[in-house]
Amino acid sequence: MATSDDIIEHAADFLRRISPEGRAAARRRRERRAAAFRRIAKRVVLACVAILAVAIAIGFVTPIGAMGVFAAVLAMMLASIAIILWSQTPEPTPERMAGVDLKLLPAQTGEWLEKQRPALPSPAQRQLDYLAQNLDAIAPQLATLDPRQPEAMEVRRLIGDELPELVRGYQKVPVALRRQPLNGGPSPDKQLLEGLGTIGEEIARMNARLADGDLKALATQQRFLEIKYKGDGEMGEN
Repeated sequence: MATSDDIIEHAADFLRRISPEGRAAARRRRERRAAAFRRIAKRVVLACVAILAVAIAIGFVTPIGAMGVFAAVLAMMLASIAIILWSQTPEPTPERMAGVDLKLLPAQTGEWLEKQRPALPSPAQRQLDYLAQNLDAIAPQLATLDPRQPEAMEVRRLIGDELPELVRGYQKVPVALRRQPLNGGPSPDKQLLEGLGTIGEEIARMNARLADGDLKALATQQRFLEIKYKGDGEMGEN
């Protein structure tokens, strides 16, 4: 029989799903799956076209016959299977995320968090939606960031180490104890919620700092161009 806590949990989960953040998270998941399918489909089509082109070229030189057609079809099937198997990326884990390229870290962290979603309380799932938005926002910044810079190391530590450690630490707590205050402090549920919120805010701050650096660089470049070209023009007129 469902308890009042279970009913509240299901209601909160429903509200999360229909919220703008929940719908945005679902849309991002669909977009990622669709993008992965398009990449695989493109590779399969290119491979089949290449095999067909080779078969046609051979046919101009010498008839390939039924066996040649069968061999070409078989080659297409084998190539398609190989491409599909080769395109399957390993499921992200904290251990794998620790060594992944910085530009891939937000996407892999987001994918790993989605796998953990069912094991987390509804309030924490709402925080995951907020985190997913911040990870998507910072991803373009990380794609051009030198991984040796202090900012890159800070992002990697926060996203690839501290965030998974927080979630896995919560998952180790027995389910029966997660809602209970421990030693006079907040419950594990509340600790998880506050920790996710803190990490989400820190990612947003990091993104703002990186963007501020880009804006300053752009302003410096624009000022340089003004001095170089507009200044030269004014000197020539004088």
